[in-house]
Amino acid sequence: MKKAELLAPAGSLGKLKLAIYYGADAVYAGGKAFSLRTYADNFSDEELAEGIAYAHARGKKVYVAANIFARNADLAAMQAHFRFLAEIGADAVLISDPGAFRLCRRTVPALPVHISTQANTCNAEAAAFWAESGAQRIVLARELSLAEIAEIHAQNEGLELEAFVHGAMCISYSGRCLLSDYLDGRPSNRGACVQACRRRYRIQSSQSMEKGWVEMEEDARGTYLLNSKDLNMSARLSELAAAGVVSFKIEGRMKSEYYLATVVNAYRRLLDGDASAREELFCVAHREFTEAYAFGRNADTVSYDDSQTKGTCEYIANVLSCEGGRACVEMRNRFYEGEVLEILSPSDAFGKTVRVEDMRAEDGLPCADAKRVQGRYTFSCPYPLHAGDILRRRRQA
Repeated sequence: MKKAELLAPAGSLGKLKLAIYYGADAVYAGGKAFSLRTYADNFSDEELAEGIAYAHARGKKVYVAANIFARNADLAAMQAHFRFLAEIGADAVLISDPGAFRLCRRTVPALPVHISTQANTCNAEAAAFWAESGAQRIVLARELSLAEIAEIHAQNEGLELEAFVHGAMCISYSGRCLLSDYLDGRPSNRGACVQACRRRYRIQSSQSMEKGWVEMEEDARGTYLLNSKDLNMSARLSELAAAGVVSFKIEGRMKSEYYLATVVNAYRRLLDGDASAREELFCVAHREFTEAYAFGRNADTVSYDDSQTKGTCEYIANVLSCEGGRACVEMRNRFYEGEVLEILSPSDAFGKTVRVEDMRAEDGLPCADAKRVQGRYTFSCPYPLHAGDILRRRRQA
């Protein structure tokens, strides 16, 4: 398989470092403004500078999202933001709005621009337009098939193509949704989506006005008609690369550290040739998976369930250090002396198990029950674990 970039989400500085630890080649992040994930922790200016320096010191890249649909009142601040990103060495800025694109190219022409999936690039001519205007990369619309991607690549060989391979999908066309704004006054295209599509809906027809609301059923499974399944292209990475995709993008700037570590670790191992790592994607909470439109029209992309599966594993603790045969961890879910936990790590310790023995609390006293939220505990460990590794529990079938 041609070497492709693994691009991971970074909703905070800590998650940026975690994604890089687990094998991401690049991350995408957002500042406190202009990003389409305003409910993520996001980065202050100081954190962006630190994150970029951290990534560059390890040979990794950082792309910064500024992909809102801008209003006139945003432009002066956006211009200053673009200058700042160039100063701190951002590897690219993600833009969807043509006005913001023009402003960025005029202000800092040397700063690479990636065209966000929000721009709905669905054909070779649109890709050529952006390339001729100075864009380095296109994040393709998720509605494209592999054949369509190959056609875009064939007619734009000098243009980098990026595609989502995993994560939650918007039910609306490439995320262009007005539902959140209409129902809650929080516009999706300015970063404030409340995921109203995940709610349960009902309809009222003129014939039943006197009866009030009536439930709407779809194949007797429920009424979540706007709730998309989760994308999973883990079995199609070689086909995506053959079609011309050079960057495989994971969705999830608002996901947990455990989710991020698990999914990035899985895709890193898949790209490095370990096909069995695909099973890792079932270890975290997710909706039913779909390959969306990879092979053309797909009518089976709606999830009729109101919730996600819990995943086959439970997040237990973050490893803080491991010295002298003892691991120090920070608790995330309760665990006990004698319990067997599994290791999530980019190292050779991945998949191994450790029995919790000689556990001690922060005061150094013996402890049989790690129940204090975010409490620190130590116990014997035969493996050389590292800060960033995670311990998890296999759920009972």
